[in-house]
Amino acid sequence: FTRVARELRSEDLPVSSAHVIEATRLAHTLAALRERPLPGLAEVTEATRSVLCDGDDVLLDLVTRRLVVGEALGGVPDETPTVPLDADLQARSKTLRLKRSAVDKNLDLDLRKDNDLQRSRLLHRLALLGIDWARAATSAVRSTGTFRESWTLRWEPELSVAVVEASRWGTTVESAAHAIVLDRVWRPAISLGEVTDTLEKALLADLRTAIPDVLAAVDAAAALDHDVLHLMSALPALIRTLRYGDVRGTDLSSLGDVTDAMLARICAGLPAAATGLDSDAADALRTAVDDVHIAIAVRDDPATRRRWLGTLRVIADRDDVDGILTGRTVRLLRDMGRIDEDETALRVSRALSVGSDPGAKARWIDGFVGGGAVLLMHDQSLLRLIDDWVSALPAQDFVDVLPVLRRTFGAFAPAERRTLGAVVRGGERTRSTAPSVDTERGARAIRATALILGVPA
Repeated sequence: FTRVARELRSEDLPVSSAHVIEATRLAHTLAALRERPLPGLAEVTEATRSVLCDGDDVLLDLVTRRLVVGEALGGVPDETPTVPLDADLQARSKTLRLKRSAVDKNLDLDLRKDNDLQRSRLLHRLALLGIDWARAATSAVRSTGTFRESWTLRWEPELSVAVVEASRWGTTVESAAHAIVLDRVWRPAISLGEVTDTLEKALLADLRTAIPDVLAAVDAAAALDHDVLHLMSALPALIRTLRYGDVRGTDLSSLGDVTDAMLARICAGLPAAATGLDSDAADALRTAVDDVHIAIAVRDDPATRRRWLGTLRVIADRDDVDGILTGRTVRLLRDMGRIDEDETALRVSRALSVGSDPGAKARWIDGFVGGGAVLLMHDQSLLRLIDDWVSALPAQDFVDVLPVLRRTFGAFAPAERRTLGAVVRGGERTRSTAPSVDTERGARAIRATALILGVPA
């Protein structure tokens, strides 16, 4: 009971000596009632729950885990024979100062440091082998860079068995991870998504000798997969691997060729794939379009961007495509500056014109403004077009389109909804009360900024 009190006090819980005395008395009383000479584990557990833990099973589980089961991890002498893979893992762990422990240990890695980079490679290779010593975690340090990784390490006794099972792939961690990657990518009937996922893991594990074979498998899987949606789902992962490769120093020049070839197939097949879709398929394709658009922006290649925006322009000009897709492509083209404000207003007005089905109009608006209200907040002419259309809807049509509109505008942030409501209610008064622009102060700020940057104002 004294040890229990010490453990609970270490967790900042109020436990006094009176609790220990009363728990001891209760344990002896329970033993006497059960006609036992001394309290056993059952009596001690019940007394701990009632007195020291105040009936809280969570605290009792903590005490049981630490004192009854224990967290000490045993070991074997170094001269004990073992499989070569385990010997290599132990040597690598000792070199990288990774100690096996039965308690969780948080590990933050900075991939710009050589030791942390070597640790990251080892943990990713173990994950490929199914040895789950480390789990990806969220770092307490806020960072948007790709040079930081966070892990939670915990060695379970059954992982020793996993090491023995993985030893059939190789005698070292690197060779075993290399062998299992090649086995995965060349399995019959493997999908393109599975190959690209394996490629991403192989790059994180820095299996450079396996990369050419994995890239060949990606190219073969892409050539056999005729589903444009599958190609679009795989493309962002490929571009992410390009991004990781820049951090880890891996040569990915051949991956760029595979990505370009896949994008060419996507651009060629997307206009045909966008026709004749039901609502669910159109929603899935819209999500894929957004993912590819973000990935292309991350890659920042002018030729790739031109090809992609040209494909979006073709979809935006067609009349046989679901409204959520045409609305979305118009929005993306507007954000990228490929169409101006006047053309955008004309397309919105045409989409909301008389004669179209109200449900189709609502889906067009969902695709156009879904995901953010910044455009409507800054372009009040478009907001007035949508407001006038909603205000002029007959009662039954309004009821029909309300679920779609509620989903669209309900996804906006609370601050965006408040701003849009103020603009709709205030109209011109909202703009008239805005502060005037002081051009002289702005000019001084521009001159100072130009001086700092060393450019002519």
